[in-house]
Amino acid sequence: MKKIIITIDGWSSCGKSTLAKQLAKELNYVYIDSGAMYRAITLYFLRNSIDWKKEKAVKEALQNIQLEFRTNDVTKKTEIYLNDENVEYIIRDLVVAEKVSEVAAIKQVRDFAVAQQRKMGGKKGIVMDGRDIGTVVFPKAELKIFMTADNAIRVERRFKELFAQNPNITIEEVKNNLEMRDYIDSHREVSPLRQAEDAMILDNSNITQEQQLKKALEWVKERA
Repeated sequence: MKKIIITIDGWSSCGKSTLAKQLAKELNYVYIDSGAMYRAITLYFLRNSIDWKKEKAVKEALQNIQLEFRTNDVTKKTEIYLNDENVEYIIRDLVVAEKVSEVAAIKQVRDFAVAQQRKMGGKKGIVMDGRDIGTVVFPKAELKIFMTADNAIRVERRFKELFAQNPNITIEEVKNNLEMRDYIDSHREVSPLRQAEDAMILDNSNITQEQQLKKALEWVKERA
């Protein structure tokens, strides 16, 4: 099969990255986590007390940010590096999660990230997940998947993920965070979250990871 670009967009905690990683492994494609890029930028802003409401401060900060994906020799998984530091696990913290949608809504930040994402996809054979990958980053991608799931199920999934890192987290905090991110992602002025007209809808509320992978692979076979 010829190599193609696969985009996976959708709401928070729908399992986008899980499916993207499965597809990349199955197809021997490169997995690019666009969300990790915005989280890493947010982490840099927080660490360096960048006032992201000021254009000049954002512009100067972005000039000092270098993002790179490297494959972990042990796990064989792709991890993100911020200025040569592995921040794959630090960026999953709730402190970053609470601010990432706000930072990702900034036009300068999106332009910075999109330029890098398009460069990464130049040779095709990639799977990239995020919010605007099929609509803005790769509008001509051969396969676009839009993922969704029942809100209660999304909250439960996210709670389990964060509870493993922070036993003090409450399900109410997680619910509020998801609702806030959904609103910001879908209402932001720059590249709002929306379903591409030619996207395949995948609701995984009541199916297993194996079932969703099988369905996605069938779509890949049709496109490639």
